[in-house]
Amino acid sequence: MLVLVSFVLGCSSTPERKRDLTRAKYYTVQSGDTLYAIGFRTGYGYKKVAAWNSIRSPYKLSVGKRLRLFSTYKKKAKWKKATKWKKPPKKSKPKKKWQSSKLNKLRWQWPVKGKILRGFYATDKKGIDIAGKVGRRIKAAESGVVVYSGSSLVGYRRLLVKEGQKVKRGQVIAEMGVGVNAKPLLHFEIRRNGDPLNPIKYLPR
Repeated sequence: MLVLVSFVLGCSSTPERKRDLTRAKYYTVQSGDTLYAIGFRTGYGYKKVAAWNSIRSPYKLSVGKRLRLFSTYKKKAKWKKATKWKKPPKKSKPKKKWQSSKLNKLRWQWPVKGKILRGFYATDKKGIDIAGKVGRRIKAAESGVVVYSGSSLVGYRRLLVKEGQKVKRGQVIAEMGVGVNAKPLLHFEIRRNGDPLNPIKYLPR
């Protein structure tokens, strides 16, 4: 997945070559690993993994370090002494959902033109699959920074950007190759803080 973060954007092909970390509780850092890659492979995003392990920017890792892939935060129960009757609180206006924030103000564009093979719910809420042809150019759906581009990606003929590189909306970032099942396609995701969103809600019709 090429994750372009101004808010969170991702595009990738099909599942990865390395072992699946989406259900793992711990992970031992290996040579060549980056926090961005681990965040991608776990599905949590690098910010959550960094917070769970008290890792600060620039997110340097040491080989052999054991990372926790879950939060240990627990809410403490608060006990109140109920003696006097209190007036019920005034009803407040509902807060606007974050969907109406900056994420909606981004000018999303389709990373590649093609038929949608699988929708958001058909991929277990992990993006959409877009059909294409080998060698077809894949473009950045918005401007941002590439937080992961590495060997875990399959289905690409060529990756044209590097980790940490700034890209502009519409810039060519890869060429489509053949993924699993010998089908050329692009698996495209939009994420916010590691949580997948339905791309159809943000891409132009």
